[in-house]
Amino acid sequence: MEIKKLEKLTENPILNWGLNGYTTDTILSISFVEYSGSFEFILREKSLSYNKVWEITSDDMDDLNGMIQKGHSFGVFEDEELMGWIIGEHRIWNNSFYIENILISEKLRRNGAGALLIKNVVREARNLNCRIIELETQNTNYPALQFYRRMGFSITGLNTRMYENPEETAVFMTLDL
Repeated sequence: MEIKKLEKLTENPILNWGLNGYTTDTILSISFVEYSGSFEFILREKSLSYNKVWEITSDDMDDLNGMIQKGHSFGVFEDEELMGWIIGEHRIWNNSFYIENILISEKLRRNGAGALLIKNVVREARNLNCRIIELETQNTNYPALQFYRRMGFSITGLNTRMYENPEETAVFMTLDL
């Protein structure tokens, strides 16, 4: 495996990467209570099978390439073939680095590729003197939540209305630098 800066996606590589999504038997169940102008959120692990698959359209590819052109994204390559990416941006307005998208082929999942990509983003963010790295995932993407926790990220916010599917809650995570 080799990590290199991404320059541009010329084709949709995920067509050969296997599952573009996740399958899990555990989700993070989120409930909340509002009282006297404050909120209390309760997060619990819940045994529940959940599957999600994404499609990446040509418009999505254009959006990703727009971010890649800013120069803060990396790919994982095996035999010169792109097998995963982490696409991020430096947000000057709040001195942060935001991970927009991370995706790894099934072949390289759980083999250290994700950790290598995160480590490169941490190095990039430190070189930019960012104070934090931020990302968002879903409460149903338990494998991602566990991975990000292992990489040092903490849950710092929730949005119960971000997704059309009422079972999905946006989980914001942050790594302090």
